[in-house]
Amino acid sequence: MPEQFPVTRALFDDVMVPNYAPSAVIPVSGKGSRVWDQQNKEYVDFAGGIAVSSLGHCHPKLVNALKEQGNKIWHVSNIMTNEPALRLAKKLVDNTFAEKVYFANSGAEVNEAALKLARRWALNEHNVEKTQIIAFKQGFHGRTFFTVTVGGQASYSTGFGPRPADIDHAEYNNLDSVKALISDKTCAIMVELLQGEGGVISPTPEFIQGLRDLCDEHKALLIFDEVQTGVGRLGSLYAYMELGVTPDILTSAKGLGGGFPIGAMLTTTNIAKHLAVGTHGSTYGGNPLACAIAGAVIDMIADKDILADVNTKAQQYIDGLNAINVKYKVFEEIRGKGLLIGAVLNEEYQGRANDFSIAAMTEGVMVLVAGINVIRFTPSLIIPEEDIAEGLMRFEKAVAKLV
Repeated sequence: MPEQFPVTRALFDDVMVPNYAPSAVIPVSGKGSRVWDQQNKEYVDFAGGIAVSSLGHCHPKLVNALKEQGNKIWHVSNIMTNEPALRLAKKLVDNTFAEKVYFANSGAEVNEAALKLARRWALNEHNVEKTQIIAFKQGFHGRTFFTVTVGGQASYSTGFGPRPADIDHAEYNNLDSVKALISDKTCAIMVELLQGEGGVISPTPEFIQGLRDLCDEHKALLIFDEVQTGVGRLGSLYAYMELGVTPDILTSAKGLGGGFPIGAMLTTTNIAKHLAVGTHGSTYGGNPLACAIAGAVIDMIADKDILADVNTKAQQYIDGLNAINVKYKVFEEIRGKGLLIGAVLNEEYQGRANDFSIAAMTEGVMVLVAGINVIRFTPSLIIPEEDIAEGLMRFEKAVAKLV
């Protein structure tokens, strides 16, 4: 018999690298938008694993896709392809601007691939001096050394020695700050279509169109990081579709796998050709299990009824949060789009977003933070209205305890 030992939060401190500080709550099961911990306490999930559980927990169609593929083949190396990967790539190509797809395991990995592709494209199509990448302050693109440097939060990239060079940061929604940096040495601009980690800040349509125009003028690539905004999160399959601006490269992850790790980089044939055989790779990228599940996710979320319902559910959140604010006066603003919503704390409660998150957990509802001043909500796209109502009631109890 294997040795038996208690699996508690204390075990984390004994055996895990201390780069996280997890809650004392250890979830053990989930169904839809409800989660249960080791003590069988129930939580309404407004966090969705940070915008990952796009169809909730253990959706029958995703469980079925996992079981079906699990009984066929789990993994093949990339010296071969596989049917689920090809099917998923075809669905992504058919439903977006893209002509080619590259698979990896996470948002950071596909962002890394996008940045490497942009640099290689510039070298091959232009010259060795065209290396500058422009991104945005308070942006977030992952935790590899390249992506964390491109992300505009210095606290994530300091303390690791020399950073990748030729990366500059402009101000989000400030086109003049981009114009001050861009030149013919710029190879790419990378931008989120809503800054999630940076505080749930939406771009103006004029800003995104302006980036497209600047990239065209300076022969640079426009990269949309839709890791968090894609796959229905903002009410369209990908957020660029409602903005009317087409990128050269788009990255997708999080909700794409509905909880199973997968990432996809989407681009055109002319750009994709620069990642020729041997220039980049991923052992698990295009894994049959991941692609089978993601294929089921895309089949469901591409459904216009689900996408249309995202904004209806979003309004229920906005109305509920505003009603809470009328009573307790804690929020300066409710902002965001679709089911990526930020409740911005007012001056009296500055810096206390995590306190609200902890209090919410105690009351049986899971929420997120986006910095120290914003409480973030990223639930399942198909969360039932009754779960939203119940979760907001629990969240109100948490707020009441802190005011």
